[in-house]
Amino acid sequence: MPYQLKLLADIEKQLRRIPPPDRERVVESMRSLAVEPRQTGTTHLLENLYRVRVGNSQILYAVFDAEVVVLVCKIARRTERTYKDLGALLKRARDMLGAA
Repeated sequence: MPYQLKLLADIEKQLRRIPPPDRERVVESMRSLAVEPRQTGTTHLLENLYRVRVGNSQILYAVFDAEVVVLVCKIARRTERTYKDLGALLKRARDMLGAA
C-alpha cells in the first residue's frame, strides 16, 4: 500500500528556487518516496526523519508508518544550515500531522 505524500507549507517555495531540470528530478524523487520511503540511498537522521540526495539538493522527510504518511519537511542545498535544528523540524512535522 503506497504512503500518502504530504508537504510542509514552504516546500513549494523551496522547489521554486531549484532550476527547472533539477526541480523535475526532485519532484520525481519525492513521488517515489510514497511508494518506498526507505529506498536505497536514504540516510536515517533522527527518529523517523530521513534524507535523500538528488543532485545538489537534499530532501529531508519524515515517515509515519502508523498513519501511512511520508511528509516532506525541507528541500535545500547541502550547507551547515541544512541539518541545523533537526529536532525542531521533526516537531513541526509531527504538529502538522496531528493537525491534519
